Amino acid sequence: MQNLNTTMVVKNNKVVLGMSGGVDSTASALLLKKRGYEVYGLYFDVFGKPDSEGWRKAQAAAGRVKIPIVYRDVSKEFRTKIISSFHNEYVAGRTPNPCIICNKSIKFKVLFDEANAIGAYHVATGHYSSTMEKNGNYHIGRCAKNKKDQSYVLWKLSSDEIERIIFPLADLTSKQEVRAMLEDEGFECAADADSQEICFIEDNDYVKFLTETMGCKPVPGKFVDGEGNILGDHPGVISFTLGQRKGLGITFGKPAFVTKINAAKNEVVLGSNEDLFKNAVIASDCRISEAADLDNLKARVRYSSPLIACRITVLENGRVLTQFEEPQRAPTPGQSIVWYDGDLVAGGGIIDDSYNI
Repeated sequence: MQNLNTTMVVKNNKVVLGMSGGVDSTASALLLKKRGYEVYGLYFDVFGKPDSEGWRKAQAAAGRVKIPIVYRDVSKEFRTKIISSFHNEYVAGRTPNPCIICNKSIKFKVLFDEANAIGAYHVATGHYSSTMEKNGNYHIGRCAKNKKDQSYVLWKLSSDEIERIIFPLADLTSKQEVRAMLEDEGFECAADADSQEICFIEDNDYVKFLTETMGCKPVPGKFVDGEGNILGDHPGVISFTLGQRKGLGITFGKPAFVTKINAAKNEVVLGSNEDLFKNAVIASDCRISEAADLDNLKARVRYSSPLIACRITVLENGRVLTQFEEPQRAPTPGQSIVWYDGDLVAGGGIIDDSYNI
């Protein structure tokens, strides 16, 4: 396992908290202080704008909670590791989840670097998740009582990392409860809107971002059916994701859905909703806990999908085949499949393809 204790940090009550000044991170700071921790805030600037409203908001929140806060410009690493990957995945006809990559390679890495530098043992974020210990291994756990459970986006974290992580919101049952707590304490941010789905795309229009900001030039191609028959023209594969129905720019007199994207042929396959249901996926870049009960797993194929019983088979090439008890709708290449042993995150992988077997 990766050893994060590079500076021989001993366990203490110091904690470095990722802090944006929004509802969740401000509530986390307040809760940590009330629990007796010595809290240090850290603001991540993914845009490289030290005069931004976000940094001012984070400073104001830290001042209100009476904790120090530092600014870290992560824009260069963010563009290289997250935005470039986001662009490349869409061009390849896949649908990425940048938060999962960012949590592992940017957010928690920077938090641990800062913690080690100041001699803090713990790091914390405002994720709605928990940590669990089993057989000497540490795992991400679900917030089973909270519909906003975010354990899905944290599956890449290792046992050594999780051992040092605190999720202050783990026991809260809803975002409304968090807002009510802040309101009772007189925090104006209690009424702030929820953060946007993708932090670096302000209007959630990813196609506009790819074309105007990233300079991506879509190549028009063909819509085809499952047999390869041409149905019409499409403006480029970056405009589509599996399961999509709206915005196709083509009509058939009956509902049509994107059932496959073949970037190599520049084709978008259309079919029925029934065509989207698959009972197996193959994933790569997988991590599986040695402590998990692999005979009693459930899986989630996207952030908001329900947990479904499954069985997994580790293949010779290191990829993992997951077979579901019931077919799942539109398991999408580029998204993660996350396996659960009860409330414990047993691991995950990046979906490469889906099948009916």
